[in-house]
Formats: sequence, structure tokens, C-alpha cells
Amino acid sequence: MIELKGLYKSFEEKEVLADINASFENGKTNLIIGQSGSGKTVLMKCIVGLLTPDRGELLYDNRNFLAMGKNEKKALRREMGMIFQSAALFDSMTVLDNVMFPLNMFSSDTLHDRQRRARFCLERVNLTGAEDKYPGEISGGMQKRVAIARAIALNPQYLFCDEPNSGLDPKTSLVIDELIQDITREYNMTTLINTHDMNSVMGIGEKIIFIYEGHKEWEGSKDDIFTSSNKRLNDFIFASDLFRKVKEVEIQNIEG
Repeated sequence: MIELKGLYKSFEEKEVLADINASFENGKTNLIIGQSGSGKTVLMKCIVGLLTPDRGELLYDNRNFLAMGKNEKKALRREMGMIFQSAALFDSMTVLDNVMFPLNMFSSDTLHDRQRRARFCLERVNLTGAEDKYPGEISGGMQKRVAIARAIALNPQYLFCDEPNSGLDPKTSLVIDELIQDITREYNMTTLINTHDMNSVMGIGEKIIFIYEGHKEWEGSKDDIFTSSNKRLNDFIFASDLFRKVKEVEIQNIEG
């Protein structure tokens, strides 16, 4: 579990995050949503240690990340897996070598064992047979699956996903969402997903934090969204006619 207690972050005179209190549960897909400029990207960067909050507590299973020394933070980062918006694969490396990259950096296993682990992770994301290909030779959806395989190579306790469906078609996005959710449950990880994708929100939003102008405006599950009276949340989620109609149908089903 990851807990945020009274988290603040400012840049010069501008307060970007104010008094953020939230918990992200293990074994669930925890989503951070909000408009562009709402502060959700800054929040994610604070949680993974790319930015330092001005004050507050950031607890990883009761371990205060902000109070740790350099070596402690380095050790904790080995427990984290990251999936970047662009997949961030190394073009000059094969698929297998990309997945092996964190193993080569942090694992003391033999080369044979590292290769076996990388192949297992590729098999887990249904990419058996793609080991010798290069990122430029596979589709965008396959690249995201390689990124997922690399992210779980070290058996992380915490998985962070920054817009994992960016640039993907709806069908491929659904595959990626389901894969992330399945892996989260299988490994009982604490997974945080920063997303604009409303299909992801409605599909795998087990715990959702809605950020508005640097404040936590709302939290709940995808089911709670349909009965929420929060106008800012509703304006954000149901901006399109399609999602407004979905909400109307859900409310009718609840009342019926």
C-alpha cells in the first residue's frame, strides 16, 4: 500500500499540489485522473521520487520515502516497476535485451537465469517468439507489452503506469488494460495508473483519485462514478455524449 498524507508541492510562487491525502491499495488498479494542468503528473512524479514534495508524508507500506537516505531510496526503487507513456524501449536492443536491462543492472543472477526470467516475462505478456526482434519491427501495442514485461522483470511490489494507452487504438488499449489488471492481481502489486482514457476508468478503475487544480476533489470506484453528485467530476468524466448516455442507462438500472 502507498499512502499520501498532507502532500504539498509548489514551483516558485505557484502551488501545484495542496494537502493531498490518499491511499493506493495493493492488488488493485489505482487510477489518478484529472484535466491537463490539474497536478496529476506532478503527483505521480512526487510518488516515484522524481520530484520532492515541500512537505507531507509518502509511505510505502509504512516506510516514509521522504525520510529515507540515499541508499534506502535506491533500495526501494528496486521494488518499483515503471511503464512510460512512450514505452521508452531501447531501439538498438532486441526485445529480449530490453526486458533483461533491469535484470542486468540490479540482479546478481547468472546470465542464463536472467535470460530465463526475461523469457518468462515475455511469455506472460503473450510475446513468445518476439525475443530477437527490435522495437522498430513490432507494433505499438507489442512495444507496450514489452514495456510491461520489462517492468515486472524484477518482481516489483509497486507498478507505475504513465498514460499506458497513449497512441493505441481502442482494441489494443483494452488488451493493455486487462493485462495490467491481471498482472496486478496475480502479483498483488500496488499499481498506480495516470490516465486520460475514460475507457480505462470505466474498465479497470477499482480505486480512482480525481485531482482538480491541485486538490483531491473526489475518490471512489468506477461504480461510484455513476452515483456521484460531484459536478466537477461529472463534467470531466461525462464530457462526451456517449459517456453521458452510459451514465443515464446505469442510473436507470440502479433505480429499476
